[in-house]
Amino acid sequence: MALLPVSDALARVLEGVEPLPSERVPLADAPGRVLAEDLSARRTQPPEDVSAMDGYAVRGADVAHAPVGFRVVGEIAAGRPFGRVVHPGEAVRVFTGGVLPEGTDTVVIQENTTRDGERVVVNKATPTGKNVRVAGLDFRQGDVRLKKGRRLTGRDVSLAAAMNHATLPVYRRPKVAIVATGDELVPPGTEPGPGQIVYSNVFSLAAIARHAGAEIIDLGVLPDRLEDTVAGLRRACDVGADVLVTAGGASVGDYDLVQPALATEGVVPSFWKIAMRPGKPMMFALLKGMRVLGLPGNPVSAYVCALLFLAPLIRKLTGRWDIEHSLTGGVLGRDLPANDEREEYMRATLAMRDGMWVATPFPNQDSSMLVPLAAADCLVVRERFAPAAPAGSPCGFVKLDD
Repeated sequence: MALLPVSDALARVLEGVEPLPSERVPLADAPGRVLAEDLSARRTQPPEDVSAMDGYAVRGADVAHAPVGFRVVGEIAAGRPFGRVVHPGEAVRVFTGGVLPEGTDTVVIQENTTRDGERVVVNKATPTGKNVRVAGLDFRQGDVRLKKGRRLTGRDVSLAAAMNHATLPVYRRPKVAIVATGDELVPPGTEPGPGQIVYSNVFSLAAIARHAGAEIIDLGVLPDRLEDTVAGLRRACDVGADVLVTAGGASVGDYDLVQPALATEGVVPSFWKIAMRPGKPMMFALLKGMRVLGLPGNPVSAYVCALLFLAPLIRKLTGRWDIEHSLTGGVLGRDLPANDEREEYMRATLAMRDGMWVATPFPNQDSSMLVPLAAADCLVVRERFAPAAPAGSPCGFVKLDD
């Protein structure tokens, strides 16, 4: 099977993917979720003209010139409207948020007045409409202010609350099951025996999936036996996973059993070799409606594949607009040799110099090394067959924000 370009592989992973069904959640649970419907205001904000400052509500025509005196006929606080019309020559003491009474259209701030009992003198002319928040200044009933497909922030949820929504329609979170394969794997905190290694992939893969909006189901580690691998696939289906991620075992070695297990279930992978580095031996298949991403066992390879394929898949399942990672422009911080037939994703640091991002790839890009991955700010992307590039050459990179 020929190496599949990254863009073609991603297109196959995302082919036919639709957002999951929607559900309603309380406002407190909505940040990070994706809105499943346009959201319109159920009220007008503010519902009436209100004061933006502490001062005196008057008729604007009466304060076009100053000084001018008024008789104070009452007081208005937020939530306590005034009960009658205000006539020329009258003023009402008003506090921030108070509803302007009929007959007034302007607020003179208290710093520009002198109060003496039931009289107040306006010392400075004030334009009509000054210091007033008019009805509907923020939004009006029926206005659509949050659009379908938006990943909600805390600011968005505050707006939804002000629009008088107690619950919000959002797409269901995808359930992502993660399972590792390999007799050599032991959990963190365990003293590895001869030939054993501490399993770390689940933590980075789960972080990427959660950041993209998924729920995680950790199915643990499977031994290198076909029957156990088949049981792992079936277990993922039984728990209702929308996506199964396998770490390791996706290639074609004697102990790579994900493909034989899929064959046992009557499934042929859509692909299993990609023209990328790291991450060449990645596999994708459909099993009873569940999408299966078979990632390499090397931790950096697994991470890069999850970033490029799992995260976009989750985003599309959650109904987001921003499916794929965006490429940011910068310049290289060191010389790079010519690239081969595989698109390369190089761990690199970022620094801003003279108003431009400088991305400096680490000298050693071995896919087993986690120290450079933890220290990286981005992945520099090199096209297939890219020529040698000296420091200062333009480059594209994907920021790491998981």
